[in-house]
Amino acid sequence: MKDVGTVVANLPDVGNPSSIDLDASVDVQNVERLQEHCNDRVIMEEDEEEDAYPTMINIRTSRWADADDEEEIVSKKKKSVSPEQGSVKKLTSPELGKLMMDKDSNSSVSSDSGVVQFSANRDLEVDKGDYMDIEKDAGDDSSALCGMHTDSESHRCSSRTPEPAGSPHRCINMLQGCRGVDEFERLNTINEGTYGIVSRAKDKKTGEIVASKKVKMENEREGFPLTSLREINILLSFHHPSIVDVKEIVVGSGDSTYMVMEYMEHDLKAVMETMKQPYSQSEVKCLMLQLLEGVKYLHDNWVIHRDLKTSNILLNNRGELKICDFGLSRQYGSPLKPYTQLVVTLWYRAPELLLGAKEYSTAIDMWSLGCIMAELLSKKPLFDGKRDIDQLSKIFRMLGTPNEDLWPGYSKLPGARAKFAKQPYNRLREKFPAVSFTGGLTLSEAGFDLLNRMLTYDPETRISAEDALNHEWFCEVPLPQSRDSMPTFHSLNEQDSA
Repeated sequence: MKDVGTVVANLPDVGNPSSIDLDASVDVQNVERLQEHCNDRVIMEEDEEEDAYPTMINIRTSRWADADDEEEIVSKKKKSVSPEQGSVKKLTSPELGKLMMDKDSNSSVSSDSGVVQFSANRDLEVDKGDYMDIEKDAGDDSSALCGMHTDSESHRCSSRTPEPAGSPHRCINMLQGCRGVDEFERLNTINEGTYGIVSRAKDKKTGEIVASKKVKMENEREGFPLTSLREINILLSFHHPSIVDVKEIVVGSGDSTYMVMEYMEHDLKAVMETMKQPYSQSEVKCLMLQLLEGVKYLHDNWVIHRDLKTSNILLNNRGELKICDFGLSRQYGSPLKPYTQLVVTLWYRAPELLLGAKEYSTAIDMWSLGCIMAELLSKKPLFDGKRDIDQLSKIFRMLGTPNEDLWPGYSKLPGARAKFAKQPYNRLREKFPAVSFTGGLTLSEAGFDLLNRMLTYDPETRISAEDALNHEWFCEVPLPQSRDSMPTFHSLNEQDSA
């Protein structure tokens, strides 16, 4: 501004025409040289700001619609505004406004990879109402490499991977190394499965009781187990009240790896085995609502669990339910790809898997939920076959033998060539009658409709988790029990109270 004042002061007197003619070209050259100098200073300042803030990794969003596991790299820059400028820069030049529109149009969202890409010079100007939203960790906002995003960018990401409102995003400190397992005191073993050993432990630093799952490496010859890698990847990416929370990954001696998770007192299978009477309908509604909310969150984020069963559903004494054991889960996409059909425990396995279908989607989880709902109501497994053929026979005897009318495409499945006894009727209503004169199990018309739609043969017409959540059964009397009023049980682990 001082240089501009100097130029103005040196302008010739209008009363002297000859002076104006002589110095006009010189003054125009000075003004143009001054404008170029100011533009160079602005560009240099913006280049310095780009170098000062490196590229950051945003790991908070899920991109399960693609088969390839790609890192989402988002280039972000802080925007500093001087007090003299105020909070908003005004775009006074039409040419500069057009330049900003052109630069904003360079940003794109790749529909194939799900990776958000931005122009390197995107943030030259901040218009009114356009601001940077920084996700901060509750403890230390400088310790987490959480991505910064604008409102428009968030809108594009949310259309790619919809998430339920109210579920906060996880912020992971990528610079802090894993803690050692010796920082936890092992209390007792809870369970041992195919892919790991789950123990109860106490954090020596905070005194918190947690569950630690040791990844089995004994039979692995090709590095880290793929099932455990998928489970860790999915659980660290998700955060939902109905999905078990993984707090961190810790390491032990050699190549031993542990997943540290929140501790839950019970699993649903063990609780039901100790109960003398089955859950009431209001209690079943409370559990099914939480279960459907968790499954909907998974499906919205392009993940199929593929092993939903009562032993993989955890409970605590506050009436909370959480889904665990994601060893068989995987991301899926559209169009569907062939997957292995050797998934889901036999009693909860969908008929399309039993008949050899290799292309399947979220409908297999909904069949498992139908089996779980029936088991919650009756306290007994609905289909308890010993082998695949026996399981199919029990399903067909209860729901009727399928055909092309009930299940379009049934005859093309590999297992449909086998000869099954013809049973044309659906006898599920006999198992769950509307009225009982002996005080036995009953189920209303709305409840039976929900159960029957979960156990529909055709995967294309089987009810989705979202539609099930909005079903009228949850709105009729008796209403779902509140979580605080759910029954509590003594901890099934002998040393829990120690």
